Amino acid sequence: MTNKTVMSENLKEEIAKELGVYETVKKDGNWGNVSSKDCGNMVKKAIEIANKKV
Repeated sequence: MTNKTVMSENLKEEIAKELGVYETVKKDGNWGNVSSKDCGNMVKKAIEIANKKV
């Protein structure tokens, strides 16, 4: 099975910074401690950005 990335790292970082969760990622060095709620909010934001580009 291949591991496909839907969002680029840059986009994930940009959205995480905007939503105030990037400090957790930066402190821990990975995305493992970002809450499910925050991940869901990041997905919502990514969808908003994608819809604006269409």
